Amino acid sequence: MTSVPDRPRRLKLASFNIQTGISTSSYRDYLTGGWRHILPSRKRLPNLNRIAQLLKPFDLVGLQEVDGGGARSHNIVQAEYLAEHAGFPYWHNQVNRRFGNIALHSNGLLSRLKPDTVHDYKLPGLPGRGALLARFGQSGEDALYVGVLHLSLAQRTRLRQLAFVGELIHDLPYVVLMGDFNCEPDSPELNLLFQTTRLCDPACQISTFPSWRPHRMLDHILVTPELKVEKVRALNFTCSDHLPVAMEIALPRHLPIGG
Repeated sequence: MTSVPDRPRRLKLASFNIQTGISTSSYRDYLTGGWRHILPSRKRLPNLNRIAQLLKPFDLVGLQEVDGGGARSHNIVQAEYLAEHAGFPYWHNQVNRRFGNIALHSNGLLSRLKPDTVHDYKLPGLPGRGALLARFGQSGEDALYVGVLHLSLAQRTRLRQLAFVGELIHDLPYVVLMGDFNCEPDSPELNLLFQTTRLCDPACQISTFPSWRPHRMLDHILVTPELKVEKVRALNFTCSDHLPVAMEIALPRHLPIGG
């Protein structure tokens, strides 16, 4: 009798630029609500609670534009708050830019798996952009690497930033790279990344910006071909100026990743 092989393990991934919990429903809001980027708002905490509910089904979440404990967010480290309220046992906050005690612009990672290491990297260009890279499993080829980043608005700088990221992951077979890339899938920046790493062109064309009328593909979850993509979509959740991206992947059985 032939035994039936175990089903491959699956991970549910999400990437979300949360705009520090600020709701934006039109370009006009950038002008009329711009004060919320530096001052506290009573709507910020209810929005974080909504985001926490959205993230509960996921295993790994990459966050951009989270506040790392500034006065505008009532000194709440938003990655920690979302981890606690969405039931994630592991979280990491990477502060990339400080405006005194008012705002601490950060990337974040929420995880139901315990990472073996998490490294923070400052990206090339003007200060304020960063990437974090978490390793799940032993170092080398028998580990899953998960990166979260937020790239520059300037194309020339993005090219330098993705060249830097490519050097970090170029020979790794099991990689997830997610975040706000500020560029489209067919851009020179992403083409450079695809040429210098094992990462694949996104399987689907998903528009995420602006959230109220999405027509630009700026937010991506990229994976290497050894990680099988089973589902990918943008979530209809308008609690930021970006929509979240969700993906489900199947992991090779031999990857030694614990819970």
